[in-house]
Amino acid sequence: MNASLFKSMMKTNGKSIVSYAFGAAFYMLLIIWIYPSIAKSDALNQLFEQMPANYLSAFGFEGGISNELIGFLAGEYYGLLYIIILLIFSVVTATQLVARLVDRGSMAYLLSTSTSRIRVAITQGFILVLGLFVITLFSVLPVLFGAKWIIDDVNINYSRFFEMNIVGFLLFFVISGYSFLFSCLFNDEKRAMAISGGLSIIFFALNLVAKMSTDLEWLKYLTIFSAFRPTEIAKGTTDILPVSLSLGAVGIVLYAIAILIFQKRDLPL
Repeated sequence: MNASLFKSMMKTNGKSIVSYAFGAAFYMLLIIWIYPSIAKSDALNQLFEQMPANYLSAFGFEGGISNELIGFLAGEYYGLLYIIILLIFSVVTATQLVARLVDRGSMAYLLSTSTSRIRVAITQGFILVLGLFVITLFSVLPVLFGAKWIIDDVNINYSRFFEMNIVGFLLFFVISGYSFLFSCLFNDEKRAMAISGGLSIIFFALNLVAKMSTDLEWLKYLTIFSAFRPTEIAKGTTDILPVSLSLGAVGIVLYAIAILIFQKRDLPL
């Protein structure tokens, strides 16, 4: 990794990372704040009982409003908002770190210095993974330090909560990995973003359809999002070790391939 390049790129991307992180923390605090009133709402629970079970399952509310904070967070935040925030960050930032620099000619200037391609790619990839970690961390901190202050007698299983965040981080380690790979593969910024973003949207849609239709449940084998089951993790009904090891291995392979491609491919002057 190149220290001077890291500092320069952090000046460029640091504000974006902080914005996403504070946005995640804000949404988490908001959800924690509204949880007590929603959990006590019989009318809302009756509404959930009248809704189609497959629809509720798709968004992690198959059991209605959970009487535990971790269950509510699994459905309300990690089932959708967390995915949207990190998905946008992964695709956009991965594209900006390599493809945008190539497309605008900045990469040629950067490589004209003594910095090798491998060190450039490793540095850019590290910034992307660091951003994912910071955003995930800012999703954790409000629960650790804000839940007890906002909710009296809060009941939360912290081990399961950490497991949820570990799997979530590793999921986007993979998504950012293939987004980074496309960014290293294409010279055109728009093409790299379109392919990585389009693939991610397809994966997300397949996951929703698989949850909503028993006849199409087999689609879960075609999407990376099926590896992240926050509601099941909150209930303690799933073992995260196999899926965590698998996601971690796939993410490492994707980043390694991206770095090798960037090292060997021809770049426009």
